[in-house]
Amino acid sequence: MSETELFIHGESTPAAGEATLTLVDPATGEEVVQVAAGTEADVDEAVASARDAVTDWTGMSTEDRAELFFELSDALLEREDELATLEMEDTGKPISQARSGVRSCARYFEYYAGITDKIRGDSIPVGDGYVDYTVREPLGVTGHIIPWNFPLNILGRTIAPSLASGNTVVIKPDEHTPRTAVEVAKIAHEVGFPPGTINVVPGHGSRAGAALSSHPDIDGVSFTGSVETGIEVAKSAVSNVNPVHLELGGKSPLAVFPDADLEAAAETAVDAIFGRNAGQVCTAASRLLVHEDIHDELVDLVVERAGELSIAAGPDDPDIGPLVSEDQLDRVQSYVDVGRSEVGEPIIGGTSPDRSGYFFEPTIFDDVDNQTRIAQEEIFGPVLAVIEFADEREAIELSNDVEYGLVAGVFTSDLGRAHRYAREVQAGRVFVNDWFAGGKNAPFGGYKSSGFGREKGLEAIDSFTQTKNVCANIEF
Repeated sequence: MSETELFIHGESTPAAGEATLTLVDPATGEEVVQVAAGTEADVDEAVASARDAVTDWTGMSTEDRAELFFELSDALLEREDELATLEMEDTGKPISQARSGVRSCARYFEYYAGITDKIRGDSIPVGDGYVDYTVREPLGVTGHIIPWNFPLNILGRTIAPSLASGNTVVIKPDEHTPRTAVEVAKIAHEVGFPPGTINVVPGHGSRAGAALSSHPDIDGVSFTGSVETGIEVAKSAVSNVNPVHLELGGKSPLAVFPDADLEAAAETAVDAIFGRNAGQVCTAASRLLVHEDIHDELVDLVVERAGELSIAAGPDDPDIGPLVSEDQLDRVQSYVDVGRSEVGEPIIGGTSPDRSGYFFEPTIFDDVDNQTRIAQEEIFGPVLAVIEFADEREAIELSNDVEYGLVAGVFTSDLGRAHRYAREVQAGRVFVNDWFAGGKNAPFGGYKSSGFGREKGLEAIDSFTQTKNVCANIEF
């Protein structure tokens, strides 16, 4: 098996220890490649490299930084086949979804290329005799802990605004999916990013991840992942008085009213839970709230469409690929077993197909009480809970009655109802008659236990800059 090394200061670098990560093909369960596992010493080296690179990176003109962003975006698209194959092999997702991840990562660099010269402060009137203004300055070195479900997408989403703000970065990709992060760093170096601007240390979260989030020379931390780990990352960052941005889990509701286009609502509901990475997405619509007057009709449509989904390995480009690991498969199966004890037999799915790999059927539980575990806890797999409601007020209350607040959606032809729902639902993003809408320029982040801070759009710059105020006495 070949081995992927760390990438530090513009070079492939062996890990300080001899430990490795063994990557497994989720479609077969077979070991396919070894990746060097970084330790605390490797994180120290990467952070030192990023620190050394700060002066060169912040001293570069915004026009030159923007040009590098455009060149990196183009280079990523030129190597779409290679990068998509790596993401498909690491995550198990269908090849078309892996290709989408490459294009999304490239688009983030293209978008933030246009922002490098637009980060500016304000002039503040404080009275005669004074000039008062603010300056937005980079934090310095930022640490980025990337999850396994969308390695390329989330890498671009978090490091592009940080780099555009003038920071250098150290990336700790998930131990299941580290290879694309290393390749992006290599490509960035090839197009001209200064050595040390982008550093990657694969490794276990308990070692490399913990070392990065708690490192005294890191100036800010971005984490995407589970609530439990996010809390520990935040504690580590705050111990060094560092800002931290958290994008955590979700248990997102999609509410459908009788005046909705039911065909469109059913198609969207299926795609929103099953159609993206086998439900392994924090923004999945894992709770389908259905008005009692259309319950039977809509559920029949959803079940029909779910039953038509293909399940296969990534190269076949199915609707649903395997889950990322055996542990994730066991997690989903355990929640389905909980659902059986709480609700009864699912109306479709509920088992893992008799084949190699970590596949799981699209699964739907009907007549679910919102207080059950399968309605309250993030399963992170192809499992949908259908919950009935009687009126608009109950739909809003059910939507909000979870600890999460990442995404919500409503299907209705009543414009007033749509905006009332959007106003009252506790979620950082609200979809109306759609799901997974919005571009790279639309802010994204959660309420409640789904995290804090915003990614994407102009708001992402706030997470990677700090404000300096200058007040000058001009009559001194």
